[in-house]
Amino acid sequence: MKVEFHPEAEEELVRAVDWYEDVEPGLGQDFALEVHAAVRAIASFPTAWPVLDGDIRRCLTNRFPYGLLFSTEKSKVLVLAVMHLHRKPDYWKDRRR
Repeated sequence: MKVEFHPEAEEELVRAVDWYEDVEPGLGQDFALEVHAAVRAIASFPTAWPVLDGDIRRCLTNRFPYGLLFSTEKSKVLVLAVMHLHRKPDYWKDRRR
Protein backbone atom coordinates (compact mmCIF):
# COMPACT_ATOMS: atom_id res chain seq x y z
CA MET A 1 0.00 0.00 0.00
CA LYS A 2 1.21 3.51 -0.80
CA VAL A 3 2.27 5.67 2.16
CA GLU A 4 2.19 9.47 2.08
CA PHE A 5 3.26 11.97 4.72
CA HIS A 6 1.30 15.05 5.71
CA PRO A 7 3.66 18.01 5.04
CA GLU A 8 3.93 18.77 8.77
CA ALA A 9 4.70 15.13 9.54
CA GLU A 10 7.47 15.22 6.96
CA GLU A 11 8.88 18.35 8.65
CA GLU A 12 8.75 16.59 12.02
CA LEU A 13 10.71 13.69 10.61
CA VAL A 14 13.39 15.95 9.14
CA ARG A 15 13.70 17.96 12.37
CA ALA A 16 13.98 14.81 14.48
CA VAL A 17 16.62 13.30 12.18
CA ASP A 18 18.61 16.54 12.34
CA TRP A 19 18.29 16.72 16.13
CA TYR A 20 19.49 13.14 16.63
CA GLU A 21 22.32 13.70 14.17
CA ASP A 22 23.44 16.73 16.22
CA VAL A 23 23.36 14.62 19.40
CA GLU A 24 25.58 11.95 17.88
CA PRO A 25 26.75 11.49 14.29
CA GLY A 26 24.93 8.53 12.76
CA LEU A 27 22.10 8.57 15.29
CA GLY A 28 19.90 10.61 12.95
CA GLN A 29 20.38 7.99 10.27
CA ASP A 30 19.50 5.27 12.79
CA PHE A 31 16.29 7.14 13.63
CA ALA A 32 15.44 7.53 9.94
CA LEU A 33 15.94 3.78 9.43
CA GLU A 34 13.61 3.00 12.35
CA VAL A 35 10.94 5.29 10.91
CA HIS A 36 11.40 3.67 7.50
CA ALA A 37 10.96 0.22 9.08
CA ALA A 38 7.75 1.41 10.75
CA VAL A 39 6.49 2.78 7.42
CA ARG A 40 7.18 -0.56 5.73
CA ALA A 41 5.30 -2.38 8.50
CA ILE A 42 2.36 0.01 8.23
CA ALA A 43 2.25 -0.40 4.44
CA SER A 44 2.22 -4.18 4.79
CA PHE A 45 -0.27 -4.43 7.67
CA PRO A 46 -2.15 -1.12 8.03
CA THR A 47 -4.86 -2.48 10.34
CA ALA A 48 -2.47 -4.27 12.69
CA TRP A 49 -1.84 -1.19 14.81
CA PRO A 50 -4.04 -0.04 17.68
CA VAL A 51 -6.61 2.68 17.12
CA LEU A 52 -5.65 5.85 18.95
CA ASP A 53 -8.57 8.13 18.10
CA GLY A 54 -11.41 7.55 15.63
CA ASP A 55 -9.78 6.17 12.49
CA ILE A 56 -6.24 7.16 13.55
CA ARG A 57 -3.80 4.39 14.40
CA ARG A 58 -0.35 4.53 15.98
CA CYS A 59 2.74 2.51 15.17
CA LEU A 60 5.62 2.87 17.61
CA THR A 61 9.23 3.00 16.49
CA ASN A 62 11.90 0.81 18.01
CA ARG A 63 14.73 2.40 20.05
CA PHE A 64 13.25 5.91 19.92
CA PRO A 65 10.27 7.44 21.79
CA TYR A 66 8.26 8.17 18.64
CA GLY A 67 5.04 6.97 17.11
CA LEU A 68 3.70 7.36 13.59
CA LEU A 69 0.07 8.43 13.63
CA PHE A 70 -1.75 7.50 10.46
CA SER A 71 -5.09 6.96 8.80
CA THR A 72 -5.89 4.42 6.13
CA GLU A 73 -7.74 5.39 3.00
CA LYS A 74 -8.82 3.14 0.11
CA SER A 75 -5.49 3.01 -1.69
CA LYS A 76 -3.06 4.75 0.64
CA VAL A 77 -1.93 5.41 4.17
CA LEU A 78 -1.54 9.01 5.31
CA VAL A 79 0.99 9.63 8.09
CA LEU A 80 -0.37 12.59 10.03
CA ALA A 81 2.43 12.92 12.57
CA VAL A 82 5.86 11.68 13.53
CA MET A 83 5.13 12.27 17.19
CA HIS A 84 7.48 12.33 20.15
CA LEU A 85 5.66 10.29 22.78
CA HIS A 86 6.57 12.54 25.71
CA ARG A 87 5.28 15.82 24.29
CA LYS A 88 1.91 17.43 23.62
CA PRO A 89 -0.26 14.41 22.78
CA ASP A 90 -3.06 16.14 20.86
CA TYR A 91 -1.15 18.68 18.76
CA TRP A 92 -1.72 16.76 15.51
CA LYS A 93 -5.53 16.63 15.64
CA ASP A 94 -6.00 19.65 13.36
CA ARG A 95 -4.23 17.75 10.55
CA ARG A 96 -7.19 15.50 9.87
CA ARG A 97 -8.83 15.88 6.49
